[in-house]
Amino acid sequence: MSLSPAMEPSSLPHLVPGPARAPAEREALRRHYLMCRPDHFAVTYAINPWMDPAVSVDRQRAVEQWEALRAAYVGLGHEVSLIDPIEGLPDMVFAANGALVVGGRVYGARFTHAERAPEGPAYAEWFRRRGFAEVREPLHTNEGEGDFLTIGEIILAGTGFRTDVTAHQEAQEFLGRPVVTLRLIDPRFYHLDTALFPLGDDNVAYYPGAFSPGSRAVLERMFPDAVLACGTDAAVLGLNAVCDGRNVVVNLEASALIRQLERQGYRPVAVDLSELRKAGGGPKCCTLEIRA
Repeated sequence: MSLSPAMEPSSLPHLVPGPARAPAEREALRRHYLMCRPDHFAVTYAINPWMDPAVSVDRQRAVEQWEALRAAYVGLGHEVSLIDPIEGLPDMVFAANGALVVGGRVYGARFTHAERAPEGPAYAEWFRRRGFAEVREPLHTNEGEGDFLTIGEIILAGTGFRTDVTAHQEAQEFLGRPVVTLRLIDPRFYHLDTALFPLGDDNVAYYPGAFSPGSRAVLERMFPDAVLACGTDAAVLGLNAVCDGRNVVVNLEASALIRQLERQGYRPVAVDLSELRKAGGGPKCCTLEIRA
């Protein structure tokens, strides 16, 4: 059963990662990412507070920013696979929402809004065609790594706006990993990955204001050395970042967060995804990690 924010803190220690490593020990691990080029990117509807169809979108600039993100991953030594974009699915660029992959098992997505519903089957089919034998079509609403973030052997799972808490239980049963439920309360941070990101396998960075009091208490107990972001950096989706253990690919506008990460021994890699942010996305939204 997934852990609820209301559970007593005394029930949590067996899930608590070990002490954060010293800066000298930071080690980058090679990752495998799935991405989708924003050939059809647009903002033609509004399904989150960031989206306004009245605001003009420069698709070519979005593609250029996305290409720079992809190049950053390749430059860091990571493997990047691509899924073909589908016309009529402007948000398919946000690959993180397409699935959760742990131990070679693929827990598929079931989107909240009809506009994105076809993306779930498209991502599931991509994995099947590449030989992933265990691909689960979910029974419950969830938006992949938008609301499921893996840290070590634990999965942190968001709810409140998109992913149903019953999906946390479904994912735990399928993946065999402990799932910790965290409730989001600020609609600007409608997915967990807009308010928190793992720093390797033993720590996280997050914006406390995005979470319910009970969920903040859980995070404080599990990650006493967490990097806490300010509201200003959260408001530019600074927490929609990707860390390989040492390097942190992060929105360049999150200047205070970048300085904090440097002090903690991480190496920020600043990117500009301002065009994609018009749809509520940042580096992590564009990046689905494939954990074999």
